[in-house]
Amino acid sequence: MAHVRLRRAAGRFVALPACAVLSLLASGCSGNVDLQKSLQVTSVVTGWFDAGIVGGKNKLVPSISFRLKNVSSEPIASVQVMLTFRQVTDKDVEWGSAYARGIGPEGLQPGATTAAIVLRSERGYTSEAPRAQMLQHSQFVDTNVLLFCKYGSQTWAKLGEYLVKRILLTS
Repeated sequence: MAHVRLRRAAGRFVALPACAVLSLLASGCSGNVDLQKSLQVTSVVTGWFDAGIVGGKNKLVPSISFRLKNVSSEPIASVQVMLTFRQVTDKDVEWGSAYARGIGPEGLQPGATTAAIVLRSERGYTSEAPRAQMLQHSQFVDTNVLLFCKYGSQTWAKLGEYLVKRILLTS
């Protein structure tokens, strides 16, 4: 049987079986959470946010608002959210990204839903044309947003992909 040595406060060493150490460590940490099964994306609203005047031109950036619902039977805490924006004509190139805390350390109880999470790309379109006309311009390219979540040190889990609608958002 493998043993691990642990130092005690008195300076003595105590040998414990490796399985006992692993059990102690596991009891202080949450297990894996399958976010694709445990979370549902709801109340999705996409559009182009009026980011104001930049360099004397109107600027529009892709935006998404959504909520996360815990559809599991256990509380979920400390979930990060990452968005990747990509133009539909070039799906392999990231056009912008955004990060946020989706669920804080206080956790989200089973059946509960987060407040609205609003994220926007910093990259967008600028023009001297009125904002509404920008969305109809012949060189305007639609954008998709890919939504990923991550729990702890797990890998990012894709929870959805949404077309950013050609509507003007002001809030």
